[in-house]
Amino acid sequence: MTSPAADGTAAWPPAALDPAGPFAGPLNTLSWVLFAMGGAVLLIVLIALGVALFGPRRWRTRLGGAKLVWIGGFAFPVVVLSALLIYGLGLTSHLTQEPAPGEMRVRVTGEMWWWRVAYLDAQGREGFQDANEIHIPTGRPVLLELDSADVIHSFWVPRLSGKVDMIPGRRNLMRIQADEPGAYGGQCAEYCGGPHALMGLVVVAHEPADYAAWLGKQSAPAAGAAQPGAGIEVFARAGCGSCHSVAGTAFNGLAGPDLSHVGSRRTLGAGILPNNQGTMAGWISDSQSIKPGNRMPAYPVLTGQELRDVSAWLESLK
Repeated sequence: MTSPAADGTAAWPPAALDPAGPFAGPLNTLSWVLFAMGGAVLLIVLIALGVALFGPRRWRTRLGGAKLVWIGGFAFPVVVLSALLIYGLGLTSHLTQEPAPGEMRVRVTGEMWWWRVAYLDAQGREGFQDANEIHIPTGRPVLLELDSADVIHSFWVPRLSGKVDMIPGRRNLMRIQADEPGAYGGQCAEYCGGPHALMGLVVVAHEPADYAAWLGKQSAPAAGAAQPGAGIEVFARAGCGSCHSVAGTAFNGLAGPDLSHVGSRRTLGAGILPNNQGTMAGWISDSQSIKPGNRMPAYPVLTGQELRDVSAWLESLK
């Protein structure tokens, strides 16, 4: 069994057969049914092979007869696969139903090679953005609206629900729910080019009261975000605000992740680095050496002091 680590980070790799909520449970059941049926079919095929190779002549003659070929080669697969399809659709149909009134909704957009996360109100309007993390309350279903900004991605947090593709121009739906607080790891499960393998995410489940406190804090600009200082000056001078937004400031770029509360995130680079001042400085200086092919340019022109200043400011955005 894989469980959240003691430091609150998501254990890796995420366990595909260890459901932590009611939407992952049916998929776990379906998986074991498919494993069992696959094993049974393999056993039947091996028995038939053994008979064909070593059985009595009379058995081999019957095995090669037209009747048994029609039964085993056509009727049996049609019946078994149809039954599994109907069973699977019935078991998982509730995962992608249309939004219900008052249901919590989060829009997740797959981008090369990170996740844009937007928290929506009851009318589907965007409240604020985050990146590479989804925060949810325990014991409550959350509807995810899954989009793609470029190529096909696939959202998969195996302990909380199934895998759903994110297709440009199409919005797919899925539901997740965590029964216990913790951090649940996920991954893009569809090859999307470049550093696809480094496109991770984490779902953080809070007790309802803790989630309400987190939501209130994230909905407002970080304290001191707009206060003058060396860090914000470096950020402005380097042109970072043309790609990134910071609530409470004049920075309103849309191309990259929203950095309004970047200091409170657990990781950098879509799950590949712990988030602290040192890793932040390294990422800004030369993210290409850490995650080759990502869309953030390197900034070798920044001095060591400038990197310390801007990373300290970004770390303070909590």
